[in-house]
Amino acid sequence: MEAQEAAAALVTTAAAILTLCDEMTHEQARWKPSPETWSILEVVCHLDDEERDDFRLRLRLTLEDPEREWTPIDPQGWAVSRRYNERELLAALASFRAERAASLEWLGSLVEPDWERSRTAPWGGVMRAGDLLAAWVEHDLIHLRQLVRLRHQWLLQRCAPYRTEYAGEW
Repeated sequence: MEAQEAAAALVTTAAAILTLCDEMTHEQARWKPSPETWSILEVVCHLDDEERDDFRLRLRLTLEDPEREWTPIDPQGWAVSRRYNERELLAALASFRAERAASLEWLGSLVEPDWERSRTAPWGGVMRAGDLLAAWVEHDLIHLRQLVRLRHQWLLQRCAPYRTEYAGEW
């Protein structure tokens, strides 16, 4: 996967994420199907933090300075410590949009990057720049699927006692 292809995918998934969350109520954004799952707001805040503090930064370091240590991340812990579910959805979406724009600008500025450039990941094993780029695109898709699932679960609990089987198999 080249930077241009990845950037196109990141544009598409960001647009889908933003559209899925558009005009959502505060109640819906903060709703969780169970205490151990994330809300839509928490997913958006996570995507924003990952954009800034993980994928773009780690890919840049791998390409430019593979010996430099990565700053540790704690996605699960950040949801609590950074109080994701107490934030405002519109502000979180605006921040994600801005961070994604910065990422796309940076990706567009790369001149013949060495996608094979590698480093040892903090958990062991070799991590190539191309692996990080592909994982970034996959990460968006994973959370896009999660957002669709959360919207579906919200719909089901709001529709009760009515059934949705007529729509087709989920």
